[in-house]
Amino acid sequence: MATVDIRDVRKNFGSTAILHGVSVGIEDGEFVVLVGPSGCGKSTLLRMIAGLENISGGEVAIGGRVVNNVPPKDRDIAMVFQNYALYPHMTVRDNMAFSMTLAKAPKDVIETEVTRAARILGLEQLLDRYPRQLSGGQRQRVAMGRAIVRHPQVFLFDEPLSNLDAKLRVQMRAEIKDLHQRLKTTTIYVTHDQIEAMTMADKIVVMHGGNVEQIGPPLDLYDRPANAFVAGFIGSPAMNLLHGTVQGGAFHAEGGEGSWPLPTGARVSEGQRIIYGFRPEHLRLDGSGVPLVVTLVEPTGSETQVTGRSGKVQIVGAFRERITAQVGETIHVLPDLAQAHLFHRETGQRLDA
Repeated sequence: MATVDIRDVRKNFGSTAILHGVSVGIEDGEFVVLVGPSGCGKSTLLRMIAGLENISGGEVAIGGRVVNNVPPKDRDIAMVFQNYALYPHMTVRDNMAFSMTLAKAPKDVIETEVTRAARILGLEQLLDRYPRQLSGGQRQRVAMGRAIVRHPQVFLFDEPLSNLDAKLRVQMRAEIKDLHQRLKTTTIYVTHDQIEAMTMADKIVVMHGGNVEQIGPPLDLYDRPANAFVAGFIGSPAMNLLHGTVQGGAFHAEGGEGSWPLPTGARVSEGQRIIYGFRPEHLRLDGSGVPLVVTLVEPTGSETQVTGRSGKVQIVGAFRERITAQVGETIHVLPDLAQAHLFHRETGQRLDA
């Protein structure tokens, strides 16, 4: 196990800058998730840590050793890819043992390590099968087993669950988290799925446009997003973000109807243009609230999601109670003001109450 220090790392492809000075400190044994939309630079950063991409500027250190010019095979890392990259002509046993076989490790050592990894991953009965005889989840376990046998200082995961169906993704993310808790190996995991990030990470790094937007524990990012981008990216359904103006001690959304109360102690001034945010699950029915014409009702069993319009503004609510709202009906809603968020209109940065 080891720390990973990413210091002002930059990446250029020709004249195009992809990463703009990324700095992240990862503690020994920590599970860190890099998350962000497609094209934000998260996979590029992971490949630079692995040594698969050259670093244009800054430093990457693993276990205190700067590895900018160290070949991938000498970085003591193991990477699990989105595609399983298994050898179809080899059995599960041989796939898992491949790196140790290349390194000319003794056969008894190889057998011990493969058996250990198979036991951890529940593959003991599948060691003599070929990849074509396995399910998607089993193939992903084999790819993980191939990484485990190496006893690396750092595990790198590049969107490993993207090819799995929804149910299997839920199962596999629980298995990966359980694996980390048992092995305690420093892990860096890339995904565009913020649910994966929230449920698996000790620490999340939210990236956008080649920059780090916020770093912190999952619930810190959920409760106190640093800016409007993080607020809208973390959470499902996404946070409602309304653009408008402070008037008469309340918030008036552009194109909306009614006024929204401001959080107690909000540091805003009359006439100030701001972004007003609240999560769908923090919306409640209130007869004195803002009118909302229902356009869609989605019961999920555990909650009911309601989409509606206040004037031209679309708003989503998620209600634990089984409300009976119908399309075309008008309901009245208010957010929990203790859970409301205000952001600067131009910069998107959080405005603390």
